[in-house]
Amino acid sequence: MLAGCTSDSGSETTTEGDGGGGTTTSGGTGTSSGSSDATINIGQSLNPVRFDPITQLSNPDALVANRVFSQLYTYGEGTDVVPNLATSMPTIERDNTRYVVEIVDNAMFHNGDPVTAEDVAYSFRAPIEEETPLLGIFSVIDSVEAIDETTVQFDLSNPYAMFQHVLTHQVVPEAVREEDKEAFSTQQPIGSGPFKFVEWEESNYVTLERWDDYWGDELPNVAGVEFTPITESTTRVTNLRTGDVDVIETIPPRLWDTVESTEDTSISEIESVGYFYVAFNCNEGPTADKRVREAIDYSFSMDDAVDRYIDPAGLRQYGPLPGPMVEEWDMPLEEWMEIPNDKDVEQATALFEEAGVPADWDAKIIVPPDDNRENIGLSIANGIKEAGYEAHVERLDWGAMLSRAYTGNASDYNIYVLGWVRYPDPDDFIYNLFHEDSEGVNQGVYYRNDEVMEQIQGARESTDRDERQQLYQSAISTLLEEKVHLPAFNYKNSYGVKSAVSDFQVHPVSPQNPRLLTDYNNVSVDR
Repeated sequence: MLAGCTSDSGSETTTEGDGGGGTTTSGGTGTSSGSSDATINIGQSLNPVRFDPITQLSNPDALVANRVFSQLYTYGEGTDVVPNLATSMPTIERDNTRYVVEIVDNAMFHNGDPVTAEDVAYSFRAPIEEETPLLGIFSVIDSVEAIDETTVQFDLSNPYAMFQHVLTHQVVPEAVREEDKEAFSTQQPIGSGPFKFVEWEESNYVTLERWDDYWGDELPNVAGVEFTPITESTTRVTNLRTGDVDVIETIPPRLWDTVESTEDTSISEIESVGYFYVAFNCNEGPTADKRVREAIDYSFSMDDAVDRYIDPAGLRQYGPLPGPMVEEWDMPLEEWMEIPNDKDVEQATALFEEAGVPADWDAKIIVPPDDNRENIGLSIANGIKEAGYEAHVERLDWGAMLSRAYTGNASDYNIYVLGWVRYPDPDDFIYNLFHEDSEGVNQGVYYRNDEVMEQIQGARESTDRDERQQLYQSAISTLLEEKVHLPAFNYKNSYGVKSAVSDFQVHPVSPQNPRLLTDYNNVSVDR
């Protein structure tokens, strides 16, 4: 799941959430001058399947669940971490290995129980004890305990620069979840967010309603939310045009102009914190030889493929960090843009021959069930064929894709096309997609370079931003020169929105959307 489940122009697995609780510390429930009886109808691009954040939420799950649950911290308008259930930013002690967090004293779950420090500690402890897919992120936590009713203490095994982003995890009520975990995940998830769960009919709809006892400063303007999974993109766009839904998630490239030209409809968009790429098996087979990877880069034009299949719903990407992070971390984008090869089939053929690739080699390219990434794979296959070899693209369902893409076996793949979307910190992208400790878990490149591994590990544990920047810049430049990945594109987080909807804003961290109530917006529907 960590590099999986995504829509035709959407985002991958996630853990962050929604809500505008801010730093309220006392008082009653929220207020709203604009609340109404209108329900906002949102067309999803994929079906949600569960709503328990402890077991990890895929993007379609998170679009629903992150309106139901609150977090210790959330995001502001950008990728800055801001308090939600916390009263302020954490106090950091013991050489950056102890984080102490105070939480508000008036937050309640939807069943009326108070949100306590023990609930917070449990929410971070459970993924470790239950060995859920979040274990890899949370395993840096040596212990987490409630010091008192409103104070939580996290002790880490080592400094972890990205830990404040990990603290955006959702908080669940320990007693309710422990009573029946399956019911909590599918029938009655209980959180402390501005909307409470009402009903889920699988593949048909999820309904939420405004929680009028919400503890935050303000109540949502809308009375409820109905999420309808509409997996076929043309149908999703048609439903938006006819007004059957107020908002749709993800605008596919081929329908962008259709939505943009529809009366009483607009597209809200922002570049996402995401990265979509072509990865090589550096463990076995011809692609373990850098000359072969170089030849494949010469055999086709990634610029042309992205322009043809992704634009205008996405952007060409030249490194393993999304655009917002490249700018924020002052990475040398212009240098990275010079690294990809221009198409030169003659040079590709020469490199294949120099590397001694057998004449009967048939390159195996695997892709997920996504037309856009399949088209990138087909562009590569066509280039390899032009250079005189065979190549085939195999489209797999998500389960098969993720069981084969990380094995390191040439019999399973020479090349795979996937993506990564999660925390807006370089560690989440570089460690998971390239470090040897992530082999077989989140990636299948099996690239060997001791210096690069030390740079990635050093950047993960350093709390000096300048040092981290230099380590990442050096590691990424080597990875690009070595052609471990061919960076491909990044999607825009895009929503089609009817004019009856006001104050709708799109966030770069995909699961933050749709942001219905925050400290800076409160969506309304005029019916």
